[in-house]
Amino acid sequence: MKNAVMIACSLAITPLLGACKEEPAAVTPIEATASASDATADLPKPAAIKHGIAAGTVTAIDPAKGTITLDHGAMSGLGWPAMTMGFAAKPDQLAGIKIGDKVDFEIDWDGKAGTITKIVKSGP
Repeated sequence: MKNAVMIACSLAITPLLGACKEEPAAVTPIEATASASDATADLPKPAAIKHGIAAGTVTAIDPAKGTITLDHGAMSGLGWPAMTMGFAAKPDQLAGIKIGDKVDFEIDWDGKAGTITKIVKSGP
């Protein structure tokens, strides 16, 4: 008797399940609503490189890190006041320069860090 009821229920449910079958929605292409330039409009823009020129005194050199620290006067081109600050430098730029030397130098500033582009001793 149980088997007969189960078979009858299965036969009755099968057409109902077929009626419940949901067809997949038609795939439609996504329309572009913004151009590529609009998509990047909110991304931060790279800072423009600015060039500065100053004179100063070498207070530290770290050839291993490729840095030099200068106690410099006002820096033209950047509008900076006198201060002590470290800059990246190539090893060949640091050759022959020692702590205490007076130097004239130029840097490129990217908004975050300064890189020496030219450095020369300015006095004995």
